[in-house]
Amino acid sequence: MNARDDAMLASRPVLLTGNHAVAWAARLARPKVVPVYPITPQTPILELITDFQAAGEFDAEVITPESEHSVMAACIPASLAGVRVFTATASQGLLLMHELLHYASGARAPIVMANVNRTLASPWAFWPDETDSLAQRDTGWVQFYVESAQESLDTVLHAFRIAERVLLPVMVNLDAFYVSHALEPVCVPPQDWSTRTCRRSRRSIASTPQTSNRGATS
Repeated sequence: MNARDDAMLASRPVLLTGNHAVAWAARLARPKVVPVYPITPQTPILELITDFQAAGEFDAEVITPESEHSVMAACIPASLAGVRVFTATASQGLLLMHELLHYASGARAPIVMANVNRTLASPWAFWPDETDSLAQRDTGWVQFYVESAQESLDTVLHAFRIAERVLLPVMVNLDAFYVSHALEPVCVPPQDWSTRTCRRSRRSIASTPQTSNRGATS
């Protein structure tokens, strides 16, 4: 993004869907590894990110593994190696990640994930429904729920700051179609502001006091 782009975006809102607002937030946060598997209604996030990458505006390793389980399996080691990681999923894809969501939080991996809330099977449907993320309540992820495209962009940006400060993964949830596909005016902040907002914390997992689970009950 050049100075002219910054000036234009800061001066007036642009029409974005919730999905595209999430992709813009990912671009502004500058992650280095982005494993994503496409699933309706999350796919436009991946599509716009790859458009940014093709235009030379997104300097990250975009990976499309064979499943959402493999997506999270790629996110965790990348995050633990010290790079900023972003991913996105929805519905059944989030459920397929379930086993590794516990590992991500237990390993204190500051991954940021956008989840486009969609009803679960069965019956097969595409309605907005938060059952997918609510089923992950006890996996140790910080969860945010947003209700507009603007909140989607803002919350993803702040999620990186929070995740890297407290060393926990963060999930940003937006409703399918009502938010993910509806066009709304969105104020996209300049890159320099986003860089300051998402500045990486100096905390590391090595400097964080570790609590023992000995004697704990489930």
